[in-house]
Amino acid sequence: MRDLEGYFKGLSDVTRLRIMNLLLQGELCVCDIQRIVEGSQPTVSRHLNYLKHSGLVLDRRDGLRVFYRLAKENNADLRALHHFLRRVFKGKGVLENDVKELKDAMARGACAVPTPFRAGKPVPSDATASRAPLQAS
Repeated sequence: MRDLEGYFKGLSDVTRLRIMNLLLQGELCVCDIQRIVEGSQPTVSRHLNYLKHSGLVLDRRDGLRVFYRLAKENNADLRALHHFLRRVFKGKGVLENDVKELKDAMARGACAVPTPFRAGKPVPSDATASRAPLQAS
């Protein structure tokens, strides 16, 4: 029950909902999240840290960059929550605009995904092997 409480506390802010919407698309660099939600680096990092402590996201460092991704769906509650979020985020103007802007940024070469992954080749690591490439629409 404590996990469930943490998940909902993590989702109790519009900026964190926007971040979760972006992370449903795949692993992202904090700078790309910052660009889409138009927040300062400290503010976005604070929200990401809150999501991390609530059990919703994981991070990894690659040099100076920090990448965030959704926590693995190891339990039924988290699987159901991700499914629910995908469903309710559809049709929400700002959330759909965020995804469109993200896909446009990726098509222009944003830093979110390491170069080999952009070319359609997965980066060899457990953290990135399971994510699907972002497709420009």
